[in-house]
Amino acid sequence: MTKVGGTIKRYYKETRGMKVSGGQWVKSGTVLTRQGNRWKPGLNIIGITHLTAACDGEVYFTRKRGHYKRAVTFIHIKPQSEPKSVSPSEAKSKT
Repeated sequence: MTKVGGTIKRYYKETRGMKVSGGQWVKSGTVLTRQGNRWKPGLNIIGITHLTAACDGEVYFTRKRGHYKRAVTFIHIKPQSEPKSVSPSEAKSKT
């Protein structure tokens, strides 16, 4: 078995419970992970095993050295203003 879900088997276990990816825009209350023993809560994150977003913003990850030199991945949310979306009426007026 070489590929599972678009990723190689070696990294599949790490991404199994992940519901969002880095750089993705999320709203407050969005579920980020399930079975969250692999990821730790960072800035603007609520929960211990089921991590959820505490505010609107962009998701990013950091890695730090944990116990016994094992890498631990932290999930953070960078709060910022919502990305500017163009309304249909503005799109028609520009063309």
